[in-house]
Amino acid sequence: MDLLNHDLAHEFPEYLQKMRNLKASDRYFASLFARYDADNQTIATYEQGVGSISDEALEALKKKRLKIKDEIYQILKAT
Repeated sequence: MDLLNHDLAHEFPEYLQKMRNLKASDRYFASLFARYDADNQTIATYEQGVGSISDEALEALKKKRLKIKDEIYQILKAT
């Protein structure tokens, strides 16, 4: 299965430097970034067939990841 890459560097390539700066200077942004990265890795692991999870639980995890991504994007746009 060819899976899409959902890491933040691929999601927001135009904000790479801003993300680096915010991760270093904004503790809240850094925590959001880390939570997104952890959820993204967990989703990728399940999608690759490692471990098992119900469809509903996987969908809930994807929605959580999307909510975090939306918050990250709002911060990137505002700064």
